[in-house]
Amino acid sequence: MKHPSDILIQPVITEKSVGLQGASKYVFKIHPKATKTEVKEAIENKFGVDVVKVNIIKMPTKPKRLGRFEGKRPSWKKAIITLKPGETLKGFEGA
Repeated sequence: MKHPSDILIQPVITEKSVGLQGASKYVFKIHPKATKTEVKEAIENKFGVDVVKVNIIKMPTKPKRLGRFEGKRPSWKKAIITLKPGETLKGFEGA
């Protein structure tokens, strides 16, 4: 198994993801090759909580322009983690 810091890159803090925290759901940017079981084990080991469900979404590339130059933002993967009702992740209470 990989180390949890290799799988979980960073939390995704947006208006929508903060609204999901009321339903015990948290959003993380994860390693592109991470699986649902690896993400579940990483969350449980790092935060000491019980994970009920993990949903993974692959975010597509986005075209960007700067004047006449074209480029792309890279694709990335995000995971929506559902915890047992009543459980929270430490450090996310004030977000």
